[in-house]
Amino acid sequence: MSQDPDRSPEPARPEDDGALSERLARLDKALKRRSDPGGTGDAGAPARSSDAKGLAIALRMGSEFIAAVIVGGAIGWGIDRLAGSSPWGMIVFLLLGFAAGVLNVLRSAGLVRKPGD
Repeated sequence: MSQDPDRSPEPARPEDDGALSERLARLDKALKRRSDPGGTGDAGAPARSSDAKGLAIALRMGSEFIAAVIVGGAIGWGIDRLAGSSPWGMIVFLLLGFAAGVLNVLRSAGLVRKPGD
């Protein structure tokens, strides 16, 4: 049942070529529909705008989180220097800064209500 190695494969029949061309055309149409859902003809512009907005939101949330942790650490370090309670002030206020950063991110994301709402 194995194919003879001396025999070359049969050439494609014309009806096979027509079916292949039809399937390729359907695939091309489906891909164009999926890549351009608005039908504007320029699928790249809306995606770039939404990507830029998403990146801006992510950078803002990240910077809010990092700032809260740094401020907490700085306050803890200051208390340790003044009170001589090293490293407990730093540990406690780093944890408080982390909690404040998480809360800020959740508020920015709209998952937690802001005070006064």
